[in-house]
Amino acid sequence: MKKDVIIPLDFASVQETYDFLGLFPAGEKPYVKIGMALFYLEGPEIVREIKRRGHKIFLDLKLHDIPNTVKMAFASLSGHYVDLTNLHAAGGIEMMRAALEGLTRPDGSRPQVIAVTQLTSTSQAQLNDELLIPCGMEETVLHYAKNAKIAGLDGVVCSPHEAAQVKAACGQDFIALTPGIRFADSEKDDQSRIMTPAKAREAGSDYIVVGRPIIAASDPLGAYRKCVKEFLGG
Repeated sequence: MKKDVIIPLDFASVQETYDFLGLFPAGEKPYVKIGMALFYLEGPEIVREIKRRGHKIFLDLKLHDIPNTVKMAFASLSGHYVDLTNLHAAGGIEMMRAALEGLTRPDGSRPQVIAVTQLTSTSQAQLNDELLIPCGMEETVLHYAKNAKIAGLDGVVCSPHEAAQVKAACGQDFIALTPGIRFADSEKDDQSRIMTPAKAREAGSDYIVVGRPIIAASDPLGAYRKCVKEFLGG
């Protein structure tokens, strides 16, 4: 499976987004993530424009609702031709299956679909005390990953700390996409379970999502290239 670094386009305006993408030369189009804030601000047009510019797109909307609603939502999204999208595994197997049904086009094609297990900002104490899930973090993530596998999804979003266990439980072709990536000298920000790009590669991550260490860097292009080199081992 081809590994890649994904940059979240977490900007306050579409102009800032295009200014950032303009930093990259024509032959170097990074894989990008369009999240809730940008999609809700600009709608489907932002997806079409960034796709037109030659970028692969992870549409990160983390859907979570009753199965029929999620099915209809994914049917609406299927025409955007993004490369990857997601939903919350906490919605259950039936919801995840409904999502696949809605996302699959008449010709049988669809983007890759992965499920969020637990957010990387969630600590063990929050899992137990606020969410009232009595299990350990690793056990919870693995259970959600196995449910996603049963539902027919392509993989999960998890912390890099759980990537190896997810691969062992669900197979090497099951995608482990891992946020919570920081350089060794970076701030943790609001992440609880973090890892460097090199360590994430060793742990089995297929895709890493790297935001502030790149977009907030004084030299974003240089930071991106550093991240790619560390993660791909170049």
